[in-house]
Amino acid sequence: MTMLWLLTLAAGALAADVLDPDDCTAFPCLIFHDEFDFLDHDVWEHEITLSGGGNWEFHAYLNNRSVSYTRDSTLFIKPQLTSDWRGEAFLTSGELNVWGMNGRGSVCTSNAFYGCNRVGTATNLINPIMSARLRTLSDFAFRYGRIEVRAKMPRGDWLRPAIWMLPRYWPYGEWPASGEIDIVECRGNDRYGSINNQVCSSAMHWGPFWTQDFFDMTITEYTSDFADSFHVWRIDWTSTDIKFYLDGELKMTVDPGTNFWNFAGLDSTYDNPWVDGDKMAPFDEKFYIIINLAVGGVNGFFPDGIVANKPWENHSPHAPRDFWKGRDSWLPSWEQGEGKISEGAALKVDYVKVWKMESVIQ
Repeated sequence: MTMLWLLTLAAGALAADVLDPDDCTAFPCLIFHDEFDFLDHDVWEHEITLSGGGNWEFHAYLNNRSVSYTRDSTLFIKPQLTSDWRGEAFLTSGELNVWGMNGRGSVCTSNAFYGCNRVGTATNLINPIMSARLRTLSDFAFRYGRIEVRAKMPRGDWLRPAIWMLPRYWPYGEWPASGEIDIVECRGNDRYGSINNQVCSSAMHWGPFWTQDFFDMTITEYTSDFADSFHVWRIDWTSTDIKFYLDGELKMTVDPGTNFWNFAGLDSTYDNPWVDGDKMAPFDEKFYIIINLAVGGVNGFFPDGIVANKPWENHSPHAPRDFWKGRDSWLPSWEQGEGKISEGAALKVDYVKVWKMESVIQ
């Protein structure tokens, strides 16, 4: 009995540590801490969908330990080929149904863009890549505080890693009215000018509706060896401003002044969704954490015309097919001479920590 108790205690010590912010008695107060000694499914939910992130990306988000796993106190999200799992013919003639039936971890989380069931044809392929997107939606969200993430970005053409946050309740309306906070977003490419793994960004998305997204007022880019070394991204988020740091160096401060409506120079042409919010609205509500590795997409994050051998065009109705047909140009950058997809193509996260920095109502 004693040995069993000790083993249980040891296992518990390795889990993600989540503290109710109301229990904090001194500040800063660590309210979330995960060093990824194992993949804690009590905290991290796998999104399961074929819709990617809504930009017709080329991957399916699945709960699969060949894609998302931990080792040596590190979370890995490594892309895999769907054809290695189900065979090449499956892409053009199979059916991928992820509706599920057994609850969290096995049930489709988004039916947008045919996200729960797809049938492959010669022109409209089933998602040729498998990847993962983890979120704390149901288990941890916070308003104001410090979040710090230590991570290493993947190396591989057309990979799109991101660590970011979304609102838990969407209180001001659909995206981007309720906001989005991008802690870090990168590209995996080794080449192509600024479209490479040495340039990453942090940003905030906000606006009254999706055609009015003022992220270009709240974005910063920076350069380093992101695919070669681990780096630390930090956000200090208060009721008056948001500060973005890379390796302890302040990169951007966002202070909207009176409010984000006036900051954008908006007028009565549109209705103000944040009229009843605080100064930082829409960034005055609880947000949850997301970690994902996307592939490709048609929203312009990988713009056309940047390189002669980009295997798809963003206006193509068959972009996934074109991407897959061009795999001889990008798959070697994922394999990196190993004859299989390398862990060098994986997004690696060492830890995620969140502190409550002051006595504010959560």
